[in-house]
Amino acid sequence: MRRRAVGVIGASRPSEEERLVAREVGERLATAGLVVVTGGLGGVMEAASRGATEKGGTVIGIVPGSDPDAANPYVALAIATGSGDARNAIIADTADGFIAVGGGLGTLSEIALALKRGKPVVALSTWKLDKTRLEGVVWLKADTAESAVDLILTHLGHNLIGGA
Repeated sequence: MRRRAVGVIGASRPSEEERLVAREVGERLATAGLVVVTGGLGGVMEAASRGATEKGGTVIGIVPGSDPDAANPYVALAIATGSGDARNAIIADTADGFIAVGGGLGTLSEIALALKRGKPVVALSTWKLDKTRLEGVVWLKADTAESAVDLILTHLGHNLIGGA
C-alpha cells in the first residue's frame, strides 16, 4: 500500500518564526506516519526536512538541478530533475496535499499547480488568495503548525493510527 505524502512548500529565505513553524510541521507529519516532500533545498524545505527526519520520518527532496547531492542533509531520497522551476510541477504531482509556510513567487506557483490538480493546500503565513476565484478547490488557512497538520490529515482522510 502506498504511503501518503504531504508537500511542505515555502520560503527559501524564511524568517526565524517560519523556520520554526516549518520544522514543527515536518515533525508532526512524520509522527503521523506521512512522507514529507519538499523542493530539497534550504529554508522552509530544510526546516521541514529536519523536523521530519528527527522524528524518524522519510523525506523526499525534488531538487531543481541535476545533482542529487545539492539536497539538504535531511533528505532521505533526492530526485534530481535538472528542470529548474519546472520541478514545481513534479512536486505538485508527487504529494497528496500541501502545507505552505511563507514563501514568494516559487511558492505561489507550487500552490497554483497543487490547486489546479485538485490537491488540498493549507496556508500558514503565506499568500492570500481570492476565495471567489477558488471554486471547487480546497484552500484552507491555519494559524499554527498543529492546526495545519490537523487540517491536511482531515482532508486526506488520514488517521494517526495506521493511516488511511
